[in-house]
Formats: sequence, C-alpha cells, structure tokens
Amino acid sequence: MMSNREKITALIITYNEIGYIEKCLESVSFVDEIIVVDSFSTDGTYEYLLKHHKVKVIQNPFENFTAQKSFALKQATHDWVLFLDADEIVPTPLKNEILETVSKQTEIVAYWFFRQFMFQNEKLRFSGWQTDKNYRLFRKSKAKFSDRRIVHETLDVEGTSGILNEKLTHYCYKNYEDYKSKMLNYGRLKAIECFYRERKFNYAAMYLKTGWKFFNHYVLRLGFLDGKKGYVICYLNALGVLERFRELKRLEQKNELAYYLVMP
Repeated sequence: MMSNREKITALIITYNEIGYIEKCLESVSFVDEIIVVDSFSTDGTYEYLLKHHKVKVIQNPFENFTAQKSFALKQATHDWVLFLDADEIVPTPLKNEILETVSKQTEIVAYWFFRQFMFQNEKLRFSGWQTDKNYRLFRKSKAKFSDRRIVHETLDVEGTSGILNEKLTHYCYKNYEDYKSKMLNYGRLKAIECFYRERKFNYAAMYLKTGWKFFNHYVLRLGFLDGKKGYVICYLNALGVLERFRELKRLEQKNELAYYLVMP
C-alpha cells in the first residue's frame, strides 16, 4: 500500500537558482525530507531556502559537481534518494510513478529517468537529447558518485537498475548568455579532468571533435528539426567542447611555465 512505502529524501544542489528553485521545490513537496546544499548563492537563493518551511539548507563551498553531490548524499536521512538539479521539475505523472515504485518490494536499487528538455518554455524534441537519461532515484546504501569525473558526474550502483516511464522536465535554457556561461564552465571542468588524466592538447582533435559535436547533434540527431532553438543549443554545446580544448592548452602552458620557474 502507498501508505506503507519507504520514506524519500530529495536532494538538490544550488548556486544562484532564483526563478527555478521555487518550482523545483514545489514539485517535490510529496517527499518526506528535502535537503538543499547551496554553494553560497548571491541572488537570494539561500535566503529563500532559509524561509522555506520544509527545506533543510546547508551551505558548502563548491569544489566540483561530484564533490558537492557526494557531500549532499551524506546528509540524506532516508535510504531512497531523489536527486534533482535545481532546474528540473517532477510532473504529476512522474510523482505518482515514483511513489508507486518505492512502495513495491523489488530488487531494483536505482532508476534512470528520461528527461524532457525545455528551451525557455518550449520543448526541445531533438538536438541530441532524445535519449538522454540519468539516475535520479536510488538507494543511498547502494550508490555513490564516482570520483573519476568532476562534471557530468557518474553514479556507481551496486545492484540492479530500472527505468521509469514518465519523464522529468528539465528547464536547461534560460537565455543565451546563461546557457553559454554554463557550457563554457562545463568545458573548463572537463579540461581539468583531461589534464589530470594526462591527456594532451591537440589542434586536430580540437577542430574535429568540436565540428563532430555540432554535426552529430544538429544533423545526425536532427537538431535542425528544432528550428532556431536547435541551432542555438547545438552551437553552444559545440562551443563547450572547443572551450575544453582551449582550457586544456592553457593548463598545459601554465604547468610548463611552473616547471621552468622552479628549475635550478
């Protein structure tokens, strides 16, 4: 029975999310505990969270996405965790499926969610995201975030995974400058990953991978069918790849300079 279901903790990490976090929190009001880890927002997000009657808010310095989400996961009281981004919303059909799922006796310990991407208030149907899915509901005791990645983090799951039918709504695109800033930041974080894995900068790889990213998402994965929205998204996603290589080159140059400065 639904009343006998296990309890759920919703976890969210935030930084300057006013305009998004309100709807996100409203959509997860059905859970038993809501914990938000804020990395010292400056737009009023933290003050808003402090006043929310159902939210426990903790401030923690942001190192990278994996570290911040791992910190948040440790705060959860309940074993079932619903981990969302601040710009994601749980629609009513998905809410009902989540509640039904955690009421079942099952060996499944983690669930993938498909996402409906939104360009402002319009749906993106293609542009490479048709098959996008992420772990969003899982048992805390059976999962942890991998330390192999610091952006687009990976969840390591010990046990069987399943997929929910209903989609999570993801308001990924607020405006051009916001999304561009996000893609550039992701690119820089990805460059740090590459640098510590000792991957080397290469001009040919930079141009080929940037071009492939755009061609794959805009042409092969039908971004052109999303019209102007598709072009903007595919262009900015490719720009993120370009920034990864530019930042990797900067890191290599900085490392070389440091080496020569310490030489006797």
